[in-house]
Amino acid sequence: MTDRQTITLTGAQETLLATLYGKALDTRARRPILGDQEAVRVMRRIDYDFRRTGMTATTAAGVALRARQLDDWIVEFMTARPESTVLHLACGLDTRPHRLARPATVRWVDVDYPEVVALRERLLPVPEGDYRQIGASVTGEEWLEQVPADRPVVAVFEGLSMYLREEEGRRLIQRITGRFPGGQLLFDVYGSMGIRMQKLVPAVRNSGSTLHWGVDDPRVIEGWHEGLVCLDALRSVDMPGLELLPAVGRAQMWVLARIPRLRDVGRILRYRF
Repeated sequence: MTDRQTITLTGAQETLLATLYGKALDTRARRPILGDQEAVRVMRRIDYDFRRTGMTATTAAGVALRARQLDDWIVEFMTARPESTVLHLACGLDTRPHRLARPATVRWVDVDYPEVVALRERLLPVPEGDYRQIGASVTGEEWLEQVPADRPVVAVFEGLSMYLREEEGRRLIQRITGRFPGGQLLFDVYGSMGIRMQKLVPAVRNSGSTLHWGVDDPRVIEGWHEGLVCLDALRSVDMPGLELLPAVGRAQMWVLARIPRLRDVGRILRYRF
């Protein structure tokens, strides 16, 4: 099919297009970090002015680095636990189940609003293997009952936490850790300074979105469930692969890393439970 899809998403949902576009731009770069060809194909099928995202070569590389780190952790988990569930929350138009090879015994569940799932169904091929989509708000109470709790789970939510209020984030984490026999949580966060600086992010500003929840001390989340332990808390300024950023991006990260109030502006977290 070659028909282009008109996008009517607004607010936080509209920002999923910035993430998609960032991954597509990275794929076109001289030295791609993620190389997500499916993201390019999806982007080309969308009738939308992607200039609204404000995405640059540097921010696109940052999006790709974040995605690659989460991908690496998911692959590590699936390799160690080939009979497990991948729970991909607020999946947007991410092509993660297409770009990651996974054992046939792994169950993969993508969750997002019904209108986003409907868009995925129009734009993306159905991944092979044990795969399903659930159309629901991740902060709702009912959808999790549709996911069998018979296996360890790795729950990944990329670009979600900052749009939640802290109590919503706490409840989501407690519901996941309370339902499954064990597993990992993988997600990115802004620090409180990042929340205060949110209007400097074009995708947030242009979509009319509002960010709420910032995490300054990842250890606080450990107290939300017995046995929840932080394994990794990677600062954005310390992520593996920063040398792949454009020169201006490398310079920006060098400066941010040396300013105490700014070096914690963003992190990628991994917890075990």
